[in-house]
Amino acid sequence: MQSPIFGYNEQQTQERWSLQNQQMLRVALEGHDDILARKGTMVAYQGLVEFDAEYQTNNQRRSRARTGEGLDLMRCHGQGTVYFANLAQRVHVVDVDHEGLTVDSSYVLALDSSLHHEVIAVDSLYGISGSGKYQLNITGHGKVALMTSGAPLMMHVTPDKYVNCDADAIVAWSTALRVQMQAQTHSSGVWRRRGNTGEGWELSFMGQGFILVQPSELLPPQNAQIGSGLAAQYGMGQQGARGQNQGNVWS
Repeated sequence: MQSPIFGYNEQQTQERWSLQNQQMLRVALEGHDDILARKGTMVAYQGLVEFDAEYQTNNQRRSRARTGEGLDLMRCHGQGTVYFANLAQRVHVVDVDHEGLTVDSSYVLALDSSLHHEVIAVDSLYGISGSGKYQLNITGHGKVALMTSGAPLMMHVTPDKYVNCDADAIVAWSTALRVQMQAQTHSSGVWRRRGNTGEGWELSFMGQGFILVQPSELLPPQNAQIGSGLAAQYGMGQQGARGQNQGNVWS
């Protein structure tokens, strides 16, 4: 049997974390280095590897219920090679150091078990919850694999050059950055998207660091049902796109 498809062979590497291709993560386990991965994202593995649901503390469960932000993880341990992917999204491996990384949990594919993660709040000029209100703060030393819909844009923030981003397009940023949530609108109804431009909530970044933006604003796949009515039109509540399509992750 012959076909060009047989050219997509396993990538041989000595790196523990590597990319099999742009949409698939490869992690080598050696028996003493567990990793945590998003539930259901294992697509293949070799060797003696076990997968267990990761325990959540009472504080984590309460935080998830209150904010909607958090991670549903499985612990992967043993000896072998594991491959992870999610809806053919692009995968990027990031080294987390003393700076820390703040990320929307919807874009986390896997992370070293040595890393610590907790939910934090993003300041809002209006004091109400909305897109980007809560995020996940990852600290410690280790690697984390992020997902984006398409090739992302990395932007550097400096004290003399701050950056504004659509709250639905931002993926992650340096924890050291100062962040403020705002809605550029002249209307007294802050839920209304700016005039008829379709633009709404923004995150403003100041300080020294980087931000990662994807070329997508939480758009669902073709023909997906995301609700109807006025609430869905403005992305609010369980009837909105945000309610039924958390972070463009459909599973």
